Amino acid sequence: MKLKYALREALTGYAFISIWICGFLLFTMFPLFRTIWFSLNNVKITATGIETTFTGFKNFQDAFLLDVAFAETLIDYLFQLVVLVPIIIVFSIIVAILLNLKIRGKSILRTIYFLPVIITSGPVIQKLIDEGATTFPGLEQFIELSVLQQTFPAPIARVISFLVSSFIIILWFSGVQILIFLAGLQKLDKGMYEAADIDGASKWESFWKLTLPAMNPLIAVNIIYTIVTYSFFALNPIIALILESMYATGKGFGYASALAWIYFAVLLVVLGMFTYVIIRKEKRLTS
Repeated sequence: MKLKYALREALTGYAFISIWICGFLLFTMFPLFRTIWFSLNNVKITATGIETTFTGFKNFQDAFLLDVAFAETLIDYLFQLVVLVPIIIVFSIIVAILLNLKIRGKSILRTIYFLPVIITSGPVIQKLIDEGATTFPGLEQFIELSVLQQTFPAPIARVISFLVSSFIIILWFSGVQILIFLAGLQKLDKGMYEAADIDGASKWESFWKLTLPAMNPLIAVNIIYTIVTYSFFALNPIIALILESMYATGKGFGYASALAWIYFAVLLVVLGMFTYVIIRKEKRLTS
């Protein structure tokens, strides 16, 4: 009897998600496997349809051995992640704490901080970049990037240059993260803060000993969300390079598919590394 009830419940659940499953298999899984086939072929679009010539792993070899632009863009993408993710997480935590305070008009402030999530489409961001609206107003007039590169070591100068030119865009990626942290802060038990205050703990000590450890699971979620969001953003340089390769002479859809799968593999490695570090940290905290 219990088995029949469980089976009926399972079938009901599958019936509700059957439309999504069909859509996923048809519009996601099938194109996904087709790109694997394309990556192993030289693909030509003709008047009669798609023509493929099997070339094996030649497209992947060319991506690593011949395409200097792809390797440089991939390294630049990893560099941007190293700089971008910590800044977004720290900024989101600070803003969430400020928005969690009892201040007037905080609902309006929350809306303002979330607006970039709604309006930051690819064309909008590109227009703002072209207008020079993504940097600190007037900051580039006081910082000579050429002098900066001569004064500091190359990695440090590169980080500062990236922050100067793209700081506003970095902050615009923080809307969802702020909401997640804000929801977590509102669920924290106020009693533990009262107990810490009675024991003489300062606000700073309460943040490091109570707030931050309690936010660790949300920090992990936001790190993964930030990496995925930035990796699939329309103006990501690697995505732009893949789209350009689709229609470039001597490359085509097969080569672009190979680049896409290499990029996907790199993204999985990055997510795996971050997940591994997060799991190890959680184990140390619970042990």
